[in-house]
Amino acid sequence: MATAPPQPPGCPHAGPARRTVAKAAALAAAGVTTGLAPAAWAAPAPAGAVVTGTPAAPPAGAAAADPLPLRTDRHSQGDILAGFRKDHACLLFLHFRDAAKARQWLTRLLPSISTTEEVARFNKAFSQARRRAGGIDPESMSRLWTGLSLTHPGLRLFAGKEPFPAAPPGSSAEAFTQGCAARAQQLGDTGTSAPQSWLFGAEEPARAVHAVLSLAADDPERLAAAVAEHRDGAGGAGATVLFRQDGATLPGDLRGHEHFGFADCISQPGVRGFDEPDPATGNTVLGKPGTRLIPAGEFVVGHERVGQRPAALPAWATGGAFQVVRRLAQDVPGWWTQVALRLAELQRAGSAPADAGREWLGARLMGRWPGGMPVALCPAAERLPEPGQDPDAELDYGADPNGWKMPLFAHIRKGNPRGGLVLTPGRPPLGQAELDGRRLMRRGIPYGPVYDPELGSGHGPEASRGLLFVCHQADLVGQFELVARKWLNEPDFPPGRTPRTGADPVLGPDSPCAFETPSQSGGRADTLYFGRYVRTEGSVYAFSPSLPVLRALTAGELDDSIEFHAGSVLRPDDVLDAGKVRLTLESSGELALLDGEGRRTWHTATGGAGHDAVFTQDGELVLRTAEGRPAWSSGTTGHPQARLLLRPGGELAIVEGDRVLWKASAS
Repeated sequence: MATAPPQPPGCPHAGPARRTVAKAAALAAAGVTTGLAPAAWAAPAPAGAVVTGTPAAPPAGAAAADPLPLRTDRHSQGDILAGFRKDHACLLFLHFRDAAKARQWLTRLLPSISTTEEVARFNKAFSQARRRAGGIDPESMSRLWTGLSLTHPGLRLFAGKEPFPAAPPGSSAEAFTQGCAARAQQLGDTGTSAPQSWLFGAEEPARAVHAVLSLAADDPERLAAAVAEHRDGAGGAGATVLFRQDGATLPGDLRGHEHFGFADCISQPGVRGFDEPDPATGNTVLGKPGTRLIPAGEFVVGHERVGQRPAALPAWATGGAFQVVRRLAQDVPGWWTQVALRLAELQRAGSAPADAGREWLGARLMGRWPGGMPVALCPAAERLPEPGQDPDAELDYGADPNGWKMPLFAHIRKGNPRGGLVLTPGRPPLGQAELDGRRLMRRGIPYGPVYDPELGSGHGPEASRGLLFVCHQADLVGQFELVARKWLNEPDFPPGRTPRTGADPVLGPDSPCAFETPSQSGGRADTLYFGRYVRTEGSVYAFSPSLPVLRALTAGELDDSIEFHAGSVLRPDDVLDAGKVRLTLESSGELALLDGEGRRTWHTATGGAGHDAVFTQDGELVLRTAEGRPAWSSGTTGHPQARLLLRPGGELAIVEGDRVLWKASAS
């Protein structure tokens, strides 16, 4: 077994400040609003490099030559990448009182949890049958999908220990540990959206949500039977259903729309290794020219990430994803009344056509016409997309930096600035690739009856209705929280404009917005005030573990080692934090282990030749020079199934199954 050279005697070293990789990512995320250089997400290794980082290995059992290996993944849960995509859904928020009974419940549940492979296979067959039937859903094809996510209290209950060895400030570990209610202020959940009024997610610790059981089906009767069965099963394990949230696709002409009447979930990211690339571009999805392919590690922990950034998460997170669940109540008549009032103001100012209806302005607030076409592509009037057409195929905001076609505050533009984000007025916009690490995989569904008082009781303003918002991502802070805090809720995003852009008028807080239009002098801005008509009524941070991790939890086991995944690159001053031990690439160029006080317990002793460090697909830890050549290596090449783990006990180890190939530690 290869071992590391001992630390030279008489060489004390305090090490860098406790700046973790996760914290570095959070700082880079905050920098999006003040300037983000392309170098913030590193480029591949220099030309001529002997050892290069490569994307994460496909799941066990997948053929290495498979161009879409993630479609055969039987470890990760199916809603993350494939999407359940059913007309009917139900979420059960569960609290367990006894860990042993909870593990027994999980053991019985495991065989029913849906994997990426089976969901992707069904969705493909369903889509093909639908095309053959001229766009009509094949009634003979029906499935029930099941997903499970665990909150921080839930993981702690099932594992019998704290799931994170460290929760550094600014990290996803910290956000997940604190939970949504504790972070409500910074997420904009204040006033009528404050946790005190939530239906779930703000319970006392003795009644905290432990698990979110997600059920989805084509057939409502089959779903109802499954819900009843699972309620009985949970009750038999001594669990309490804290809340039940039903959802369903809206009927008739509103199918595929949310309650305000706009087509929803159109702009979803493509995923490398899952979605088929267009051979003409290589970086967009075949048949969807406007959809970029994003590295899979932005949604499933353990795969390649933008810039090859380490995940900085425990080994139990590999193959899973953070899940955000939010119940967003929509005041439909209130929102549309507000739209009509603001339209009248614009018409009096001469900034809107005199014959424009309220849909004209509503589309500009949303960014799309009700049928789904972006306002930027047809600003004068709605144009319905052709059957099979990608509405976003030509969508790019680079030619509209002032928001004259689609306002800068439009919901879809704030949430995904594409190629039109100008960080400094007068400077060129960022390219779309620089925002790839901020995308979310959304899986929302409406709840409640449509708003139509003519249908009678239950369809008026008194009824409860809204959107069950669900999204998956690998980084809570750098993805969901950044988009919510720094983009949607921030009046000064895009930054540096006078007057300020304003918050998202669909999901954001009360805010004045600058409605900009061209004029003879170059441009003018009318200030419109928008109140809040979407209210948060519940919010939970959970995690959807892989099936192997769930299986380990049935025995109360959870590997809290920090995993440095294959293909990830450690750069100077980055730190992987396992609490009592940290791995860092020091600014001096040495790869080193530090104890809790920042003292070296081991280092590579290369004379400062290191530029970055990579764990290769072949199982070797390599410290590289600025030219990309090895300055030091673990000597473990030839082990493509190997894993690199930073264990909280103080050991850095490369393991293959139960076999230790290499290790370094204080001893």
